[in-house]
Amino acid sequence: MLEKVRITAADYFQLPDSMRLVELLDGEIIRHSLNTPVHQRCVGQSMFLIGDLIPNGEVFIAPIGVQFDDLNAPEPDVVWVAEGSPCIVEEKSLIGPPDLIVEVLSPGTTRQDRKQKFALYERHGVREYWIVDPIDRYIEVYQNHDKQFTQQGIFEPGETFDSAVLGGKTVEVSKLFAGS
Repeated sequence: MLEKVRITAADYFQLPDSMRLVELLDGEIIRHSLNTPVHQRCVGQSMFLIGDLIPNGEVFIAPIGVQFDDLNAPEPDVVWVAEGSPCIVEEKSLIGPPDLIVEVLSPGTTRQDRKQKFALYERHGVREYWIVDPIDRYIEVYQNHDKQFTQQGIFEPGETFDSAVLGGKTVEVSKLFAGS
């Protein structure tokens, strides 16, 4: 169940660290229930997979705030910031659109990940967005062209896709679900 409290991004980043296991979306603080082991396993596998494929830059995992504007600082599950990216790595957060964002679905966040965050990431020019379903075991891949996402495809274990943002490298979907 989500609990909402409205503040600005400036106020959000002043919260004590113990209060920052939340997200700021459209000016509202969103608190989520704890993630499940299957969710966290998939987040970890995503981080390792991307870490093996990136040509440069850094990979971050939640909790890490990504400030897009004065009212939006979500905490995506996995984020890649390429060298020369418009996303700036600051002391306490990332500022601007990362090159790749991965959201791993959970019962409490599915609607947000598919609607609110999808629109936010699209509008701010995140170059590639992966939505991973750890239960039904598939990944949806979206590419951003002129601030509009187009779906590259939906892929299951045993399939692969080439990631444009990762320089055309091939992603083996089975690796996202290893151990689950």
